[in-house]
Amino acid sequence: MRKRIGLVYDLRRDYLSAGFTESDVAEFDSDSTIDWLHQTIESLGYEVERVGNGWALCKALAAGKRWDMVFTIAEGLKGRSREAQVPALLELYQIPYTFSDPLVCAATLDKAVAKKLVAFEGLSTAPFAVVRSVGEIGSVALRYPLFAKPLAEGTGKGIDQNSKVENAAQLEQICRFLLEQHKQPVLVEEYLPGREFTVGIIGTGPKARVIGTMEIEVADKNQPPIYSYLNKEECETRIRYSPLRDAILKQSVEQLALRCYQVLECRDAGRVDIRCDAGNRPYFLEINPLAGLHPTHSDLPMIATQEGMSYGELIGAILQSAFERAEEERSVHGRRACFI
Repeated sequence: MRKRIGLVYDLRRDYLSAGFTESDVAEFDSDSTIDWLHQTIESLGYEVERVGNGWALCKALAAGKRWDMVFTIAEGLKGRSREAQVPALLELYQIPYTFSDPLVCAATLDKAVAKKLVAFEGLSTAPFAVVRSVGEIGSVALRYPLFAKPLAEGTGKGIDQNSKVENAAQLEQICRFLLEQHKQPVLVEEYLPGREFTVGIIGTGPKARVIGTMEIEVADKNQPPIYSYLNKEECETRIRYSPLRDAILKQSVEQLALRCYQVLECRDAGRVDIRCDAGNRPYFLEINPLAGLHPTHSDLPMIATQEGMSYGELIGAILQSAFERAEEERSVHGRRACFI
């Protein structure tokens, strides 16, 4: 009998039809991403049921629906713990699921928390401050230039040509704008002027391994080297992606990325963003434990393709890691009581 997979996701179209803006749903998935995932998981021998978003999952669980595994890429809508909502719900119902647990999802979406945890382990990350109100802007004591972005967003939301800050006046201007526009604190960190990379990782704990590293460059050299929301959305024309071929730098970048992934206790798969300083030393930027999975538009599948790994092999490896974890947990804890 084929194992049953519940597919949980936030579909852009659903939220746009409900009145949300393009900016609100920037991190959500297209129909083509869900189609690709559905078809690929089925091709691996599983039975797939499209569940929908977190609210649809709530209704399905209350109605008695259960699966052998939930493949969740749901981002959630509001708050710094939004990516933890679906995993927490599935843990309540004792249903195994892909990717990181609620604690990791919340800690890594808050970029300052992730940087604190990484720094505590002695790993390199740029000095930073968190601006929670207009009154805190003047207390930022970092060396210019700086870089400012929303504390708990992805997909480059809130990042544009104004994100690099040269002086106190610019810092106040961008922080005021971000606080008002995104209704959340602003992460301000010392700007790293070197090369930028993103590292794809598969597995959990000691089984985690790097599958490849991709360099990110703005194609138009007259534009600032910033991986902004617009550049990500139009990456086919605005961004140049390439493998990191410098063996020494590649080793140091990938060692840092893998160590950060393991320190932050990510599971199954993820993507770590690294940027170098002026001396070509790599620093942790942020981590995505719920990486995008469009086969040609998302960075993790693009890294896999770059390294000769098919989309089916990538999705299969994620599911294999998740099922192995679920089996190990059952062998240790057994089945606990459920009051539903």
